[in-house]
Amino acid sequence: MTDSTLSNPARHYVAETRFGLWFLHSQVWQQRVLRVAIDDLQRLIDQPLPAQAVLLDAGCGQGQSFSLLQQTFAPGRMLGLDADPHSLVCARLEAQRQGLAVALIASDCAAIDLPTASVDILFCHQTFHHLVEQERALAEFWRVLKPGGWLLFAESTEAYIDTWVIRWLFRHPMQVQKSAEQYLQMLRVQGFVFAAANVSYPYLWWSRSSDFGLLERCGLQRPKAFGQRTETLVNAAVRKPLAPAC
Repeated sequence: MTDSTLSNPARHYVAETRFGLWFLHSQVWQQRVLRVAIDDLQRLIDQPLPAQAVLLDAGCGQGQSFSLLQQTFAPGRMLGLDADPHSLVCARLEAQRQGLAVALIASDCAAIDLPTASVDILFCHQTFHHLVEQERALAEFWRVLKPGGWLLFAESTEAYIDTWVIRWLFRHPMQVQKSAEQYLQMLRVQGFVFAAANVSYPYLWWSRSSDFGLLERCGLQRPKAFGQRTETLVNAAVRKPLAPAC
């Protein structure tokens, strides 16, 4: 496993709380959040992925996604990027524990220390709502992806982030939070292509911070259908178009 270490990565993100760092290392996070999102994103991909793909986990945190990404996508090379030094130390140990060769990069999503068109699959899970310069980060995702490459994007929306529970336990730049449609529009403006079949709106119990879905589970409230609720999560498998033929 190799490392590219920057002494002082630019702080274009809001660092996590102590509780957040603990939670991101938990089995609940890995099995109830990460695994569910990765399985859903895999389902949204409607074209074959390249063999021996280069996969970048942008905002890899403490490396809890590494084994799941390896099992699901079997990349030829895996990269993990994060701007938090403590998380990268944990990610290095997690990769070693799993016996995985993961190249770790100390870098911010708004200034990725990778060559242009060097990545086949970019996994960005619950990272974007921490970023202050979201448009700049998305432009970097576009730059490092190869033509035809996939961005696997999974995010919590403003409706979830701007609740008392999340504000109390975690830390985010509230001025940049977006709705599901606003995130999708940002992807379109950057140039990514996708259809309705490449997008899902999970309405998981933990994302309903008002009652965590308790009223529905007790039969006291009917489940709200898509279009009748404010979406708390959005997953999208979007693609950078192939270069036009000469």
